[in-house]
Amino acid sequence: MGLITLSRWIVGRGRIGALGILLCLTAAPGALRAQQAPLPPGTTSPDQAAANPLADAENAIEAKNYALAADRLDVYLSVHPGDARALFDRGYIEDAQGHPDAAEDWYRKAVTADPKQFEAHLALGLILAGKGDPAAKEQLQAATQLEPNPPNPEAKAQAYRALAHLLLRSDPEAARDALVAALKLSPETPDDAVLTAQIAEAAGNDALAEEAWRRVLQAQPGSAEAAAGLAHALIAQKRYADAQPVVETALQHDPGNPSLNAQLAAILNAQGKQAEALTVLQKLQALEPKNRAVLQMVADAEAQAGNLDKASADYAALLAASPDDPDLLDSQGQVLIRQKQYAAAIADFQKAAAVRPGDVDAWSGIAFASSELHQYQQELDALSTRSKYAPDNPSTLFLWATAYDNLHQTKAAAEYYHRFLAAAQGKFPDQEWQAKHRLVTLHQ
Repeated sequence: MGLITLSRWIVGRGRIGALGILLCLTAAPGALRAQQAPLPPGTTSPDQAAANPLADAENAIEAKNYALAADRLDVYLSVHPGDARALFDRGYIEDAQGHPDAAEDWYRKAVTADPKQFEAHLALGLILAGKGDPAAKEQLQAATQLEPNPPNPEAKAQAYRALAHLLLRSDPEAARDALVAALKLSPETPDDAVLTAQIAEAAGNDALAEEAWRRVLQAQPGSAEAAAGLAHALIAQKRYADAQPVVETALQHDPGNPSLNAQLAAILNAQGKQAEALTVLQKLQALEPKNRAVLQMVADAEAQAGNLDKASADYAALLAASPDDPDLLDSQGQVLIRQKQYAAAIADFQKAAAVRPGDVDAWSGIAFASSELHQYQQELDALSTRSKYAPDNPSTLFLWATAYDNLHQTKAAAEYYHRFLAAAQGKFPDQEWQAKHRLVTLHQ
């Protein structure tokens, strides 16, 4: 039993397929193993084994007798330290036994010994991808520029697919090109349709993502991933009524799926069905009582539904664990404003702004709460800081105007009343009536 060739390892023994590499790239660190990368090329018949020390080691690898294989390779490498094939074999043994760090060292030595060895680049790229190391990109790109020995289009396609998956979020266009290259070398797999949808989604092409997810869902009717992907594409297009039945159908098959329940809550909330959304989120919270993300969604839904005391208690529980989270501080500050606890709201907003100086919501909250407390100079200071990070809108223009008005700075007040009226365009009738009345009073 001689050295396992690339084609035999991948095709004949079925150790790895396109789906395998793509799934491996999303696995937890350390999950990538040597079985996912082929051994170097070359075959040796049993009667040649005695004359070829590597053949004995590789036969032991084939039999999964890794201790014996390692012993024989160590002896061989003591005499031939630069043999790329043996170095790769040694890395493979460590990888197969779940020792990714040791495997990485051997694979690096193999790449150094023979920079044109396709298998070593691919194996090292997979190891690095499993660890989340950015250097995985360089190794997988190198593999796509080399040729397996003997030539094997399927193996080359696997390298392209691995690269496509790696580039999915950081460079969707390059990921698309890599997948196209893979499809030129091997037939489309079911996972390719999923990857196509994910690439379109990452690129912000919601219509194409929708089309791709529909294809996946048609091929895999019970796929929660496909249903969630399709719903996400529809939500991005604000087609909530279309997204709702997709999610509800998927939940019939998987009622406890957290992602689907969260999507349904978001869809209902976007349609103004806050009470229904809250019910869904409460169900989700019962399923995952320790999930802070779920608790925050519940708190947000409680606030939108007007259950301010419950929302305040939820935000307080979240802030107990993350006291400097600016998003939580902003959310609790908004609840406190609605409860007319303006001083407490200002304290939360100021804390949020200290953590995130460009927090527009925090500065807006400070300005509004200061106005309610008649602290007009503090209000103007907050508005001034806010203007460094975002343009004014009708609401902030009205706050500027009334603050200057209350400070008897007539010219500035009139200027902002005029700017407010120009921006409001009839959408704020009460404030517009007040602005016009004040302009008359101010003779402006």
